[in-house]
Order: sequence, then structure tokens, then C-alpha cells
Amino acid sequence: MRKTMNVAVLLAGAAFAGPALAYDGQHCKAPGNCWEPKPGFPEKVAGSKYDPKHDPKEVSKQAESIKQMEERNRKRVENAKKTGKFEYDVSKISAN
Repeated sequence: MRKTMNVAVLLAGAAFAGPALAYDGQHCKAPGNCWEPKPGFPEKVAGSKYDPKHDPKEVSKQAESIKQMEERNRKRVENAKKTGKFEYDVSKISAN
């Protein structure tokens, strides 16, 4: 009885471990550097047809919006210090 139980456990373990042992994953160039492109894609994206070529005007839009956000927050904080209450709508602050 004990022998058949051991055989059953070994077979179950082999069934679960087999696929994991057969799959070697990716071909790593160095330890921890295992990225490789999908078949049909270039090794490097820069300069290929998949390069997004970001427009500097579009990229600078986020920096500009962050500056505007910081200015609105500065006005909100100044108003909260003066009046003691926080007003979210900046247009109401300038009207006061």
C-alpha cells in the first residue's frame, strides 16, 4: 500500500514538473537580460518602422500642463491660507 502511494505521488509530481522543466523560457544574453523581440520584429526599435518618433511639441504639452496645474494649486493654497477654507474652482478665487 505504501509503495503504491509513493509511486502515485512521484507520478503526480512528474506530471506537474514535466512541462516546467521542458520550457526553457528565453535565451538570456546575460543574467537578468532575457528580453528578445518577437519573431518578425527588429532587434532595436530606434530607426525602424516601429519607432514612434515622438514630436517634441506633443511631448512638451505635458510639461506645460503640469506648470498650469502647479499654478492653480498655488492659487488654491494662497486662498485657503487667507480665507481659511479651500476653494477648488480657481475662477471663484480670482473673483473674490
